[in-house]
Amino acid sequence: MAAYFDPGSPFSALRAIDLGKRLFDQSWLEQWIGYTTAWVEPVADLGAGTVTALLPDTLLTVLSEGILSRFGGREISVTLLGHRLTGTLDVLKVRRRGAHFQTKSVLRELRWDNRDIHEVTVISHEVRLVPGVPTRVRANRVDIDGTVTVESVLGWLADRQREWELSVTDRGRIHAVHRRKRITAELDASVTDDTLELVVHRARWSGIPVPRRWRTMKPIRIAELPHGARVRRAVRDGDLVRFTIELGPVDGSFDLAQIRSAIVAGTTLIVF
Repeated sequence: MAAYFDPGSPFSALRAIDLGKRLFDQSWLEQWIGYTTAWVEPVADLGAGTVTALLPDTLLTVLSEGILSRFGGREISVTLLGHRLTGTLDVLKVRRRGAHFQTKSVLRELRWDNRDIHEVTVISHEVRLVPGVPTRVRANRVDIDGTVTVESVLGWLADRQREWELSVTDRGRIHAVHRRKRITAELDASVTDDTLELVVHRARWSGIPVPRRWRTMKPIRIAELPHGARVRRAVRDGDLVRFTIELGPVDGSFDLAQIRSAIVAGTTLIVF
């Protein structure tokens, strides 16, 4: 429906009243709402119990297109397995890979609980959906590639290494000062396949330089991480740290009605 106003035509109170009625007509509003949210209607139907052979394809397509349409280029909030994530959604894709699916999402300026991540790309492999209330979702493997500032990494380490005072040098290296033993060091760190390697460039004890042969450190094996996570790679690149993390099988579930309401209202998506 389109309404036009011709400034050259005489004013008609009856026409104005008619236009007002049409603008506030309930059926017209319902049609507009139905049109602008048409992409979420299949979710409502599925939540009501409609099941077809193409359910996983339909559901994943509707969800990905709906979420991207609503939040693409904008801030999105997600509660994922009890963790709060907030960031700008740039990419969300779903592809069929044989009997399963593969999903890819890219977010920037991400805040994961109290940790800031510059950018992250998450690819979930062998994704399966099990219809029901709630709907179950399982990924056989999840690859996470991202970048985080060195300052954010040091903030995370400071919570776990309270005997050391950590800061960043002009070269982007780590400057470490032991709070009790009068040891200072300038070092780099990298991770390859769950193995931490530390390279000490300079070190002093009570102001006395430590010889190079005493600065050599053996690689350190990282302790087992939650959810079967493995740090494949983490290296410093200027003021950033580029990392790759692999997660083992991940299980979750979501309420279709909650997801639909969150997409329409622009509120938090919950996967638990």
